[in-house]
Amino acid sequence: MPFDAASPPLNVPRWHNLQADEVDQRLSLTLEGRPLITVRLARGDSVEVHLEQLCPERPQQALWAACYWLLSRDPACQRLAWHLPQPVLQAVASGLLLPGAAPGRYVCERTLFWQLPQPWLGESPSGVYPQQMLLTDGKRHPRRAPKPRGEVYRRFDARLGAWVSLRTLEVEQDLERFNRWQNNPRVMHFWQEGGSLAQHREYLDKLAADPHTLTLIGCFDDQPFAYFEAYWAKEDRIAPFYPAGDYDRGIHMLVGEEAHRGPHKVASWLSALVHYLFLDDPRTQRVVAEPRADNAKMIGYMQGQCFHCEKEFDFPHKRAALMIIGRERFFERCELA
Repeated sequence: MPFDAASPPLNVPRWHNLQADEVDQRLSLTLEGRPLITVRLARGDSVEVHLEQLCPERPQQALWAACYWLLSRDPACQRLAWHLPQPVLQAVASGLLLPGAAPGRYVCERTLFWQLPQPWLGESPSGVYPQQMLLTDGKRHPRRAPKPRGEVYRRFDARLGAWVSLRTLEVEQDLERFNRWQNNPRVMHFWQEGGSLAQHREYLDKLAADPHTLTLIGCFDDQPFAYFEAYWAKEDRIAPFYPAGDYDRGIHMLVGEEAHRGPHKVASWLSALVHYLFLDDPRTQRVVAEPRADNAKMIGYMQGQCFHCEKEFDFPHKRAALMIIGRERFFERCELA
């Protein structure tokens, strides 16, 4: 659904319709040909952004769009110093802008901007699910929120010129695809889950009934290319091997379509997957993974996205590398675009 002057404020924007004109240190943004915001830019300790014109119908989204444009085009930029003639209360209340030391001065911090759940999560439920501790199979953990259905994340990746999105797996829709991917010899080497359609239906039905695991399909421009499992680490087999936090998430990853392999694609979908998990619950402080220790290529890709290898350890079925990325490190170092 396009983001234009008639759309509701929380609709996911189609940012390829966001157009920029930059002349003499002035940046003007338009959406669907309609003026949105004009600012004058100056370089100092941070990027100084002086507001000149603002769309009166949607000032919050206009400010968001300008922050998005300036931060996504320059991954090294850590903050924007805004100069506004009057405050935009919603921008301050949401954390998009922080009040500065001087009147009329506000700061947009990169580490806060990418933690704002909208528009990346679309119409997914917002807010924090209440905490109640449970005991399952001897493991004490929080009660988990009901699993979402449908698309849970969408972002336009300017580096690829493509949409990267995540949706929940639907067995009837995705079983044949999942079966084909799992029986690929390259995938079988690491996943060891080859089998028949009946076996894979049983596998996916079991995960669907498991509250600690969410099965996801990764898409580029709405074409499925990968399968992911996101799990709560506290209830998982990984928990005994490190001090798992109550809201740590873990990931299993499978790229099924050969055309979407390669480091530039991994940088896009891995950052999107981790971004989604950190946005899904603001209490999540770490995302972990346990690839096979001999999967040097994947470990290298993960290190390229700021994961670090904590240690190697032994599962009953494999020697694994414990890969971890913390929330603070991700939002300080992420190169989302």
